[in-house]
Amino acid sequence: MNEEAGTTSAPGPSEAVGMDAQGAAVIMQQARERAGSELRIRRPVLFVTWGLALLIGYGAMWLSVRGQHPFHGAAWPTLLLALLLLAIAAIITAQVVDRAASGVGGRSEMQRGIFVLALAAGYGALLIEKSALASAGLSRPVEAVLGFTAPMLVAGLVFVATSAITTGLNWPRLILGIWLLAVAAGGSWAGPETVLAVCALAGGGGILLMAAIEPRLPRA
Repeated sequence: MNEEAGTTSAPGPSEAVGMDAQGAAVIMQQARERAGSELRIRRPVLFVTWGLALLIGYGAMWLSVRGQHPFHGAAWPTLLLALLLLAIAAIITAQVVDRAASGVGGRSEMQRGIFVLALAAGYGALLIEKSALASAGLSRPVEAVLGFTAPMLVAGLVFVATSAITTGLNWPRLILGIWLLAVAAGGSWAGPETVLAVCALAGGGGILLMAAIEPRLPRA
């Protein structure tokens, strides 16, 4: 009886190691699911933030240029408002992403850095090109169209290009990127005045719509 009772004693070292490894794997999986759930919950917040920033910012500029003959550009208070809204949206985005990804470093942190750098570098390069074209004699209306659509163009290209850098395909990023490219391309044909309405309604409105349909899209 004593021998039989001894056979039910605590597991040996190899069994304990196996149980520890299995428990660690479960804990890591739960942490990944929890982090992913937190980030998914906050994605609509990001879409709403950027959608409202574009809708209000571009909408204000459009109202300031309506009926301009000849066209001379958006009023500086509306330009300041648009920049302020974009800055606020960027701050909110940084806070939400940092909170959701707290404790996640390494490759994920590097990917976020590259993503932000690509947006900033792409937009900066387009602004430099716009200035160079203006110095070469580019007309004011054409310069305005390029400047208004540049943010949509850069963001769309970066979203599409980075939609597959994570594990699996990031469908919200891909769809939003393609949509912003379409807005930039289509809006360019609308002229310096109407392009602002296109960017406000189609660009900002499209991002707001993404906040509603994103939870229904397939996930990687």
